[in-house]
Amino acid sequence: MAAGCCGVKKQKLSSSPPSGSGGGGGASSSSHCSGESQCRAGELGLGGAGTRLNGLGGLAGGGSGSGCTLSPPQGCGSSSSPGSRKMVVSAEMCCFCFDVLYCHLYGYQQPRTPRFTNEPYPLFVTWKIGRDKRLRGCIGTFSAMNLHSGLREYTLTSALKDSRFPPMTRDELPRLFCSVSLLTNFEDVCDYLDWEVGVHGIRIEFINEKGSKRTATYLPEVAKEQGWDHIQTIDSLLRKGGYKAPITNEFRKTIKLTRYRSEKMTLSYAEYLAHRQHHHFQNGIGHPLPPYNHYS
Repeated sequence: MAAGCCGVKKQKLSSSPPSGSGGGGGASSSSHCSGESQCRAGELGLGGAGTRLNGLGGLAGGGSGSGCTLSPPQGCGSSSSPGSRKMVVSAEMCCFCFDVLYCHLYGYQQPRTPRFTNEPYPLFVTWKIGRDKRLRGCIGTFSAMNLHSGLREYTLTSALKDSRFPPMTRDELPRLFCSVSLLTNFEDVCDYLDWEVGVHGIRIEFINEKGSKRTATYLPEVAKEQGWDHIQTIDSLLRKGGYKAPITNEFRKTIKLTRYRSEKMTLSYAEYLAHRQHHHFQNGIGHPLPPYNHYS
């Protein structure tokens, strides 16, 4: 199962959006994030280990759990093991994603093993396109994956299998931006307001009006980019998780919330080409890149 990004335009929410706000939240196999980096895991039934999440920004998921192998401990406010790790995301990871996509689209042999670390992390690969950086694909996972295989897999999954978009084509390459997000520092908190806009991503677990357990998440940048406060973010996440009933403050207090952080790197296709012109084989890509005028 995958979690994806929702392709909605930037919007302002009242503290309690209408029941239809933010798109549906059925128990579909994937969730989505928005062109403003808004990803949902709530629409998908988040299952066990290996669960994929469509989306960069936030996932709206419905199911028994996120399946994250770095899932936080049960005690309120306690941190998981990734908290002590140094920042590892790098531009080379975005270059590798471009390598993988380029090789796939042109039928070349896939690039060899990259040189950056192969530590396991929950991760997302997000593609945006054009000057306005519209969302083009976003899929990731809360299960920690070794970065070499994880980025290779989710590069193609987000580019070709995001159900909201057609598969990516060669002609789109020169207008693409690639973002790699690594999720870290998972913490369970007792208060659903105990997180900071623009700093923490949040994953909520709640019981919907039909008595089913649902989960949903937004990556750290979503609330800030949408201009939401805590309540607006929580309510939007509930809607994207499929909650249809009126949202009251008493219901918000029943939410189980996990906060986490994200390391994010973004690279444009032009920056990727410039990097590869100087480091032709550094990342194991064994063929020449196309001339610039090929993409003009």
